[in-house]
Amino acid sequence: MSIHGDALTADVAAEARTLVSGLMTRPWGDASPSVYETGRLAALAPWLTGHAERIAFLVDTQRPDGLWGPHEDYALVPTLSAADALLGELVRTSPACSPAVAEAAGRALRALGLRARRGFGAPLPDMPAIELVVPALVTSVNRLVRALAGSSVPGAWESCPLLPFPEDMDDARVRLVRERLRQGAPLPVKLMHALEVAGEAAVRAPAVVVTPEGTVGASPAATAAWLGEPGGPGRSAPLAHEHLEAVVRLSGGPVPCAVPITVFERGWVVSWLLRAGIPVDVPDELVASLGERIDPDGVAAGPGLPADADTTSVALYALALLGAPREPGSLWAYHTGTHFSTWLGEDGHSTTVNAHVLDAFGQFTAARPDARPRYAEAVRRLAAWLCARQRADGSWTDRWHVSPYYATACCALALGEFGGTASRRPVRLAADWVLSSQRPDGSWGLWDGTPEETAYALYQLLLAGGGTAGSARSRRLSAAIERGQEYLLRSAGRVEDPPMWVDKDLYLPVAIVRAVVTGALHLARSVTTSEH
Repeated sequence: MSIHGDALTADVAAEARTLVSGLMTRPWGDASPSVYETGRLAALAPWLTGHAERIAFLVDTQRPDGLWGPHEDYALVPTLSAADALLGELVRTSPACSPAVAEAAGRALRALGLRARRGFGAPLPDMPAIELVVPALVTSVNRLVRALAGSSVPGAWESCPLLPFPEDMDDARVRLVRERLRQGAPLPVKLMHALEVAGEAAVRAPAVVVTPEGTVGASPAATAAWLGEPGGPGRSAPLAHEHLEAVVRLSGGPVPCAVPITVFERGWVVSWLLRAGIPVDVPDELVASLGERIDPDGVAAGPGLPADADTTSVALYALALLGAPREPGSLWAYHTGTHFSTWLGEDGHSTTVNAHVLDAFGQFTAARPDARPRYAEAVRRLAAWLCARQRADGSWTDRWHVSPYYATACCALALGEFGGTASRRPVRLAADWVLSSQRPDGSWGLWDGTPEETAYALYQLLLAGGGTAGSARSRRLSAAIERGQEYLLRSAGRVEDPPMWVDKDLYLPVAIVRAVVTGALHLARSVTTSEH
């Protein structure tokens, strides 16, 4: 079915208004609960409101194979965290524990033992602090298994072998982090997001900075690790305690990996809606928040996180689309000589970060033509760098989202709009890959068809598809777009997007994904209406 009439236009406009309004009424952000983070909070702060709900969440979200997570490739970190939390619950409550907790912990240990014998599915995925998180959790799980094996609590731990570290991984870095904290030495700001790996060495460590909002590293787990057990002489830390209570009240118990994510969420929601051409009334307060502290080093996704080129470039791009362009000079701090890093000292690189930097430079110079000479060479080099990282099939991949549809959309849209003539062939190849990978039901997706990934595919085909009116390619594009549009309409409210964004655990930024789907429907409706 094709979409015509005013009904969808009204629905899209109403959804866009709701999304923008939600950015103001829920300023900390809207992200899915994380098994990893919830497990850490349950282990570190059983005294915190919502503990029973967190334990129930862990039990309820375990897969039949004993693992946690949306896909086996990304199951190790959440499974270790959940297993550690459930084992800790058994040690803490002893015989009074729930049989469901013991059963879930036993299944987890058996699943982890099987993965260990298979090498943990090496190589492990590229996720923040994974080289610290995994050794810290393996050590903790083994400690708890030994404690339970010597107790009166029956279960799988009685004959459970201890877990080895994954190949090419040990706990040397974890021990170094803990020793630095004990000595009062500062850690890199980016490590604050995973402070929980430091264990007891993190408790009230004087080198750790608690933000005015009361968070450490924009992470409930990191904040709980620093706070330790509240109360007692010299133990008062009302900001951190109140922050954690506020987070769990907002979430109902289980918690996301990162909170607050204010600027990150606002920048992505606004930019996706505006890129689709949806007219949105953005409050002055929201516009101002995107530009706050953007100079000289850029902005962070949220309090307690380091400034990064990704959030900075998307905020700059959104500001330019809103008619409030800001000089993107703060991005030069992240220039490595060949590309732009996500943050200072990043290991590896990100294609989507560089695509977003290209968006920021391109949109700023479109708004301020007099600035083009200052950015022309950087734009040319960025486009060439992105084109050189396109895969043979026409797609791109990235470290901050597991789906190639996200990375390919980000790169193809930036190159199609700002990459110049040298980018035309890569952009066309990307569209060919999208066309060739549509599923029979009209969707697109890495593991299965999803509304989120289908929306990225539609953005790309509609804004960078490269079809000539009346050509066979144009007809193929139209058919693919219509089938994708039908899938989005059928799946509305019935198909749940899996978490595919990368943090310590995979997560789903709910408002951002809603904005992408809303924008894709608006774009598709505009095309199908014009064709009829």
